[in-house]
Amino acid sequence: MTNNRVDGVTKKLDGHGLDAILITNSFNRRYVSGFTGSAGALLLTSSDQWLITDFRYMSQAPQQAAGFTVVEHTASIIATVAELAASAGVQRLGFEQDHVVFSEYRAWQEALGDIELVPVSGVVEGLRMIKEECELAVMRDAAALADDTYRHILGFIKPGISEREVALEMEMYMRGKGATSTSFETIVASGERSALPHGVASDRIIGSNEFVKLDFGAYYGGYCSDLTRTIVVGSPTDRHREIYAIVLEAQLAALAAIAPGMTGREADAIARDVIAKYGYGDCFGHGTGHGLGMEIHEAPRLSKTGDTILEPGMTVTVEPGIYIPGFGGVRIEDDIVITKSGNSLLTSSPKELHILG
Repeated sequence: MTNNRVDGVTKKLDGHGLDAILITNSFNRRYVSGFTGSAGALLLTSSDQWLITDFRYMSQAPQQAAGFTVVEHTASIIATVAELAASAGVQRLGFEQDHVVFSEYRAWQEALGDIELVPVSGVVEGLRMIKEECELAVMRDAAALADDTYRHILGFIKPGISEREVALEMEMYMRGKGATSTSFETIVASGERSALPHGVASDRIIGSNEFVKLDFGAYYGGYCSDLTRTIVVGSPTDRHREIYAIVLEAQLAALAAIAPGMTGREADAIARDVIAKYGYGDCFGHGTGHGLGMEIHEAPRLSKTGDTILEPGMTVTVEPGIYIPGFGGVRIEDDIVITKSGNSLLTSSPKELHILG
């Protein structure tokens, strides 16, 4: 697994005119090397692979980073990188421009001397878009944990408790079932607050006859899940039912049609056109979905600007919504993997309108 990922990165060196690449982003470092420590960098040439880290990880790193030469740095990582790069005859060193602040870049320039720093983007992220079967197995487990959490919380929610209490119960349940953490700050938004697309849990007390939007995920085994369901506590009005039915129709249409070969923009339009057909186009302001994996937001994007062509092995969310200020909102979200013939669900929670009487 690791060797294939290293090869995938080093094969891109010539195309960028590089002698080596420096990987400092923590997710990319873990993806390429398997190293889970909190500090370190990878230096890759076509023939050498170094993991540079500090004293704390000198026992852990060799166990996790198979095929890498582990080097302990004492002063700074970049000083050790400079020594190794010079010894390997590196003249042009690529770095991850999307993950480096300007002050680091200036310090690196000074430390590297005559070695030219070359900004590159998406070298590792491009590989991460296509999930290997071992990754999909972990993501299925993370998705199953999210589904399990949804079933659990339906027995907990009732009028008179706060959004924050619901979020805490969900987070404790996921941690108790093996999650390292949540994938992101849990969203519990009730009543008029459900119109906030990212309305994280507040002290608002859940009432009756209103929406409760739940958007949450488990960070499990190094991968994320992301699930949204919207329920009604009490008795839904005709307006509640109408909005929910439109969002569900949009989501089901997208799930039925998304397939390899289409762009993220085309996938987004499937759900967006359904919502617009009913006159709620202005109430759906975000993209239909996003990639997910080691991070909760990855490439590709299912949005108006999504140019990436979908390929088998990509994992994305499908999450259309309608948000009406002063009333409430609905979002329904599942995680899917693109297959050779279409897509397959990772999450499986029921989607019919759930009413807690």
